[in-house]
Amino acid sequence: MGGSFDPVHLAHVALAEEALARLALDEVRWVPVGQPWQKARQLAPAADRLAMVGLATAHEPRFVLDDIEVRRAGPSYTLDTVRSLQAAEPDAQWWLVIGQDQCVNLPTWQGWAELLQRVGLAVACRGDAPAAVSPEVAQAAVRGIQILTMPPMAVSSTAIRGHLNAGGFPLDLTPGLVPAGVARYIADHHLYAP
Repeated sequence: MGGSFDPVHLAHVALAEEALARLALDEVRWVPVGQPWQKARQLAPAADRLAMVGLATAHEPRFVLDDIEVRRAGPSYTLDTVRSLQAAEPDAQWWLVIGQDQCVNLPTWQGWAELLQRVGLAVACRGDAPAAVSPEVAQAAVRGIQILTMPPMAVSSTAIRGHLNAGGFPLDLTPGLVPAGVARYIADHHLYAP
């Protein structure tokens, strides 16, 4: 499960918990992006994003924080990450856990067809929104597609950053938006402040 996690929030945690349960996974590997090639904006420092993910995932021993993309130089391509993980653990079966929005964008990813030959695809749909998997993605996903139905959660990293940049207090984020430890970290490190 990759992403900018800028910041990590409760919908990310809920998605990872759903993936653990529905896919009967041994673990969910959380992979914060190093250098995102599809984002123009500046991210919070990698060390802060790693620390926040560590705080958000500490309650579940099957959540594993992996800094593979942060350590690698150059743009972070999911295909490169999957190749490295598979080389290190050739007997493991891998799933890519993504949201519906990223599923729509998947054909724009570097090496996406090869990626879908290497991993199963788990797509999160919010609420009663229908799963929309394009025919080209469905055809390329030779290891299968699993739809993860998530309850509607009105939370996004963009909205959280906007709240904080407008002068909102970080601990106001705790109920229903971010784990308490993440809110404290944001406050202590003055992240996303105006």
